[in-house]
Amino acid sequence: MNFKQWEPIYEEILRDFGWSRTKDEEAARLLSNLLSGKAADPSILKEKLHGKDVLVCGNAPVLSDDLDKIDTNRYVIIAADGATSVLLRRGIIPDVIVTDLDGYIPDEIEANRRGAIMVVHAHGHNMDKLGIVKTLSNVIGTTQSAPLSNVHNFGGFSDGDRCVFLARASGARSIRLAGFYFEDENVGDIKKKKLRWARRLIAMIHQ
Repeated sequence: MNFKQWEPIYEEILRDFGWSRTKDEEAARLLSNLLSGKAADPSILKEKLHGKDVLVCGNAPVLSDDLDKIDTNRYVIIAADGATSVLLRRGIIPDVIVTDLDGYIPDEIEANRRGAIMVVHAHGHNMDKLGIVKTLSNVIGTTQSAPLSNVHNFGGFSDGDRCVFLARASGARSIRLAGFYFEDENVGDIKKKKLRWARRLIAMIHQ
């Protein structure tokens, strides 16, 4: 999905949440500058994912139970932010971590040190955390607004659905989900709204 296709959806999301595109764009510029001279080329994602069966791990409480039923060795694994910690506890290093830096950062740094590609997302509410990219290797920047130098837009909004968009954009043969619970009632109103959007956006990929 190119940005012209994504932009109307993005504008609808901003209206739904009452959020500022200006702040997202400011965050994207900051991340672009932070990654100057050290950003990895997105081609490393295609090398990792193209033609492969991909398992996208969300961070819902059902993740551990879902993983019990899956032979993870069959898949290239993408972790959505906090799912990284669950995977590490099981001795699994994700191949790719998609994060807006809300998860347990020490685990994400450790997974990156052990080979995980870091896809770090900038938005209007995490600018104070973006400096961490200076300590990472194999790091790719993303935004939900217009792409810039060093900062890409593969589509998607929250960590979980951005994993799915990234896998599709990178040519995955198949995409399986684990740790997604769209009907979770034990979360706040904003999270419920994010889950509704995640379901809608992921359904678009599978149309």
